[in-house]
Amino acid sequence: MTMFDYETLRLSWWGLLGVLLIGFALTDGFDLGVAALLPFVGRTDAERRMVINAIGPTWEGNQVWFILAGGAIFAAWPFVYAISFSGFYLAMFLVLAALILRPVGFKYRSKRPDAAWRSRWDWALFVGGFVPALVFGVAVGNVLSGAPFRLDSDLRAFFDGSFLGLFTPFTLLCGLLSVAMLVLHGSAWLAIKVEHGAVHDRARTFGTVAGLASLVLFAIGWAFVAYGDIGYHIVGAIDPAGPSNPLRTTSEVARGGWLVNYGLHPWMMIAPLLGFGGAALSVFGIRRGSEIAAFAGSSASAIGIIATVGLSMFPFILPSSIDSHSSLTVWNASSSARTLGIMLVVTVVFLPIVLAYTAWAYKVMFGRVTTQQVATNPDFY
Repeated sequence: MTMFDYETLRLSWWGLLGVLLIGFALTDGFDLGVAALLPFVGRTDAERRMVINAIGPTWEGNQVWFILAGGAIFAAWPFVYAISFSGFYLAMFLVLAALILRPVGFKYRSKRPDAAWRSRWDWALFVGGFVPALVFGVAVGNVLSGAPFRLDSDLRAFFDGSFLGLFTPFTLLCGLLSVAMLVLHGSAWLAIKVEHGAVHDRARTFGTVAGLASLVLFAIGWAFVAYGDIGYHIVGAIDPAGPSNPLRTTSEVARGGWLVNYGLHPWMMIAPLLGFGGAALSVFGIRRGSEIAAFAGSSASAIGIIATVGLSMFPFILPSSIDSHSSLTVWNASSSARTLGIMLVVTVVFLPIVLAYTAWAYKVMFGRVTTQQVATNPDFY
């Protein structure tokens, strides 16, 4: 069907999944961060409307990256989709419920002039930003720790965990890191998008705190991975072109297992260095008033942190913490070569179109939101 062999197709889709997740973090990530900051950087109704309209024109398009990532998991890694979306069902429901508050909040907030009405919707928008940022990080923490699922001989999945069991010290640490990373990104975006004044200054203050928190939490997370019982490795030979059957693979817990790849491939250290360096650059840019440097740094930090997770775990995608023959990897959990090939062709054709349209939309809507615009523009929220 394609010019690529099965191994290359699997590796390509692993990389594309990372691209989609990073695209979501870079675009909708600052939307979530701005929403989480809304009640704190905006003190008056005009200030909060300014914050809302800093993301108002683009948030719907940014959310598409989340849908694309979910669709890619469904089509390219059906085992991963089936187990994660069913095992983490309540967590997913919590995220979706919070995300539903965003469009409702945007549309209904300014329908009435009542201050209490608007304040309630402002806090609803805060929930719509903070909760997904936290739960996404907790989910990543559970992926790193291993999920309590098993497959029987017919490849039927059974999840033996609970909703509250998803929240452990390590996974909560990952959740807080996710919040700090996205609040930093949102602060950097606000510094670019709103006029200089009180909101701009408060965004810089919160951005500094979030940036420093990102550095500290990322370092603590690295220590957890290095010295805790977090990590897995595959026992025996690996067949990158073998059939998609997790039962053919054996894995086991290995302390520091997520750091092995950095010894085998030192170039991978670029990812964690980017995570630390980007956050430091963003804080420096915020304090020096260099808004472009601040946003570039927060973007680089998000790329580095997400890439660190992917590169550390490779070739694992979702390890099982209770069954050594159920862990899902790049090599044993993918769709068929034909499916991956057709999807790759479609992606190569349409992804550049999506990127071009997104770039055009940002160019058209570029510019700072001002108090005067909020007061006079009938198209603003």
